[in-house]
Amino acid sequence: MVRTWAPQGQTPIHRHRPGRRDKIFVISGISVSPRRRRLGLYYLLFYDNIGQDEVCVLLRELLRRLRIEYFPSYAPQLNPDEGVWALAKQQLANSCPNDVDELMEDILGSIDGIRNSQEKLRGCIVHSELPFSLR
Repeated sequence: MVRTWAPQGQTPIHRHRPGRRDKIFVISGISVSPRRRRLGLYYLLFYDNIGQDEVCVLLRELLRRLRIEYFPSYAPQLNPDEGVWALAKQQLANSCPNDVDELMEDILGSIDGIRNSQEKLRGCIVHSELPFSLR
């Protein structure tokens, strides 16, 4: 359940301009240091759909720092990054930005709050179904 600022017993109403659906697209990954003491969250934000070129940009940056672990092609239960987006969506649930710039600020605030919390990042890894050796 998400808290809102509406008076008790009344459904909150978010007003927006009809016909306008600004979007921000995000790609990210969680890193675990070799000694398992420090976690990192890397992400890129885009105003347009994410395609192979955008994925390559993130992967090139990550490959400078990380060793790759292979996962099945579709296994969200093994992906700790799913926890990041669950947390981010929780925090953004009551957001009502006026434009795409405010949306970007809200997203950055949410993601950076998760990125700066070792406890939240560790929770995303622990709650995934990764084998213990990878946690």
